Formats: sequence, C-alpha cells, structure tokens
Amino acid sequence: MAVRRLPIYLRALHELLDEDVQIVSSHELAERTGLSPEQIRKDLAYFGAFGRRGVGYETRILASAIRDILGLNRELRVALVGAGNLGTALARYTADRHHGVRVVAIFDSDPHKVGTRIAGVVVQPLDQMVDTLRQRQIRMAIVAVPATQARRVIDMLAEAGVQGVLNFAPTKVRAPRGMRIHHVDVTLELQSLAFWVTAEGEVSGSSSGGEPSSWQVRQCRAEKEYPPRQ
Repeated sequence: MAVRRLPIYLRALHELLDEDVQIVSSHELAERTGLSPEQIRKDLAYFGAFGRRGVGYETRILASAIRDILGLNRELRVALVGAGNLGTALARYTADRHHGVRVVAIFDSDPHKVGTRIAGVVVQPLDQMVDTLRQRQIRMAIVAVPATQARRVIDMLAEAGVQGVLNFAPTKVRAPRGMRIHHVDVTLELQSLAFWVTAEGEVSGSSSGGEPSSWQVRQCRAEKEYPPRQ
C-alpha cells in the first residue's frame, strides 16, 4: 500500500533538506530508499502531481505535501505505555528524531518508575491512563509492555478513545472496534532474518549443479509464502 511507503520518502526528503538539496529526482530517491524509481513515481502520482518531467521534485514542497497526506502538518501527541528499557529508548528516539510526533504522556505499572522523567515527561501510574488520555484527547499510543499485559493495556486504550496503536509487545492483540493496531515484533524479525543469513551461509559453501540444496528449497517456499516487503 502506497501510504506505508510515504514515511520512507519523507525521511529521505528530510535528509536531503538537511544537505540543502533543493531538487531531487525519483532515481535519487530510489538510491536513498532502496525502492525503484518506477515505484516511487507510481506512489507519488497516486496522491497528486508533484514533480516536473525532466526536472524532478522540489524537495521542500514534496516533503510538505507528504506531511499533509500523513496528517503530520500539525504536532501529533502520542502516549507511551511501558517505561522499561524499550519504552525509554522509544521515548528518547521520538523526542530526538521524529518531526511532528511527540510523546506527551508516559504510563507504567511499576511504582519505582512512576514519578521519574523520560525525555522530559513524567511517568504516571497506569491506573491514571484512561482519565488522562480522555482529558488530553490523545488518540495515538505506543505500547511497550510484556505480552501478558498487552491485552489489558489495549482494552484500556480503547476505553480512553485511542484510535491508533503501535504495538511493540511480543504478541498480537486483536484490535477493538474503532482502533487500528500496527504490530512490531523485533524477535520475529530477527528470527526471519536468521533464515536468510543461514541460507546465504549454506549457498556460499555449496557447489553448483545437481539437486537443489536444502537452503534453495526453503528459499523457494519462503518467497512464495512471504514475499519481500517494500
């Protein structure tokens, strides 16, 4: 889906703006993003006419247009649930790197973490989350809690009116009505990557010709069941 790739383009455009690049071609964006020029032109054309043939895209104008499409033309206030190592890292990373996205509320069930500050935000007890999110009208949240707590936290967020959740808990939770959840499981991604690393190791040590090796069989099956992401 084209909208899933827009943040990738926006990040590349921000890098180009930092380098004072005023005009960028689809080929230059392709080099930055790892996508094809054709895919980039197709994605951007889906949302409107932004470039000029033979010239390219005005970097600042295209970045502004993508921010508008993504709803980043105003600051997005996000809540973070889970102030452990991962949650702390996400809060600090978001504060330093994400244009237009700011963690404004953090919650945790550990009394030793409550009252501490992360990236300038005071950690609140979990039992205050629903009322706080309702009062501050926060509609997005990041979840970084253990798998055993994920269902309860998601239900509390739904009760508070949160509509979008980025879930880092190592489990998939069915989204309540009116909520969209994007799951990010680092462990699963590492295990998937291990397959390709193992396959590369096997093929580098195998000889050509003859019957297909075990890694070739696994690779063929994997490519059919799990095509590469773009």
